[in-house]
Amino acid sequence: MFWTDRADAPQSRPRHTGAGSADLVVIGGGFTGLWTAILAKQENPAADVVLLEARRIAYGASGRNGGFVSDSLTHGLSHGLSRWPDELTTLVRLGRENLAAIADTVRQHHIDAGLRLCGKTTVAVAPYQLTELTALAELHRSYGDDATLLDGERMRADVASPTYLGGVRVRGTGGLVDPARLTWGLARAAEALGVRIHEDTRVTGFDRGRGGVTVRTADGRISGHRVVIGTNAYPPPLRRLRHWILPVYDYVLVTERLSDAQRAELRWPQAQGLTDAGNQFHYYRLTDDNRVLFGGYDAVYWFGNRVDEALEQRDATHRLLAQHFAQTFPQLDGVRFTHRWGGVIDSTTRFTPMFGTTRDRRIAYAVGYTGLGVAASRFGAQVALDLLAGRETERTRLRMVRRRPVPFPPEPLRFPVVELTRGALAAADRRDGRRGPWLRLLDRFGVGFNS
Repeated sequence: MFWTDRADAPQSRPRHTGAGSADLVVIGGGFTGLWTAILAKQENPAADVVLLEARRIAYGASGRNGGFVSDSLTHGLSHGLSRWPDELTTLVRLGRENLAAIADTVRQHHIDAGLRLCGKTTVAVAPYQLTELTALAELHRSYGDDATLLDGERMRADVASPTYLGGVRVRGTGGLVDPARLTWGLARAAEALGVRIHEDTRVTGFDRGRGGVTVRTADGRISGHRVVIGTNAYPPPLRRLRHWILPVYDYVLVTERLSDAQRAELRWPQAQGLTDAGNQFHYYRLTDDNRVLFGGYDAVYWFGNRVDEALEQRDATHRLLAQHFAQTFPQLDGVRFTHRWGGVIDSTTRFTPMFGTTRDRRIAYAVGYTGLGVAASRFGAQVALDLLAGRETERTRLRMVRRRPVPFPPEPLRFPVVELTRGALAAADRRDGRRGPWLRLLDRFGVGFNS
């Protein structure tokens, strides 16, 4: 896997064995878990915080994503406006403050993760998408963003692709990062604050303990006063979360390093991230060593909420991505792909995280980022800690926090419903964005399916 297959990857940390105790036990060594541990220690340096990771730090979605960093907490402005119009001004401000705090943490802890707040461009690859992008640019500007609507000629002058009919360039609201280096850097920052991290430590369940919760692991147990779950797409130790979380596999290709001539043919002077505007969309970016990372489009759900290493390679999807890459950048004909992988994303029916507590407010969770967790996970960690402490804050008063999304139906109904929705989204793309009756019904109830 491109981000983590490096000679300077950190050594593994010891697994937890035997009995132990802690003030706070964090389950999951991705972004949610690491931010939870860091924020808890910053809030109370004397707290004993233990983080348990079933595999390795950066093994899951935190080390497999495209490295897009967004200031949105609502899966984009348009989605936020459709779901929480009365709270969107607050949500936008909180998202911007959250991203600024991430940048501050990266600077303060000298995390070399290549963080660049260069914004993003959304491109139109079908005529009907031009109208949508015009509205998107106006929406961004109404919330104070630096958004420029580009016609086809100006878009292709910025990034050279014959498929582009126009675009919206938004600056300063997000950017790019090396996700594995960010994850590893946050782990080092957590340890510097006194957090104890154990890898290869799978949590198997919970027992009630005196004044807290006993966390059972494959080789031991830890008595914790409080627990935060940040397992996201992976099977949670709290089984009830499976009703709300849909694990969806997303697939990625990375090219070999481009020559100087190939790089010049692309133009792309600001090297910002790009996405196209379809329901089934691609995301792509340049890496620091001039490769192109190209992913998305074909999000796949496997029957029974299946999560398995065997699903991380899917020839049909990787071939499809290669075809789409060739159509997007025909001037790179002959460029080889050196890396390919798949990773599992945790989706909810409303595309934004779900928060809550259980066991007499001893256990909190923040799960379901639907592909935008690189930055939003820090906000999720703050919410989880607020909920554990019983604090009423601006965050916990949000309807997005107080109300759960609609659960997914159980199997065997879940799989055909997801497949029906995927087919309806693809059909809408073919029909110039016109949504059929199934999608309109889902829109009416605030549910759907997206990557």
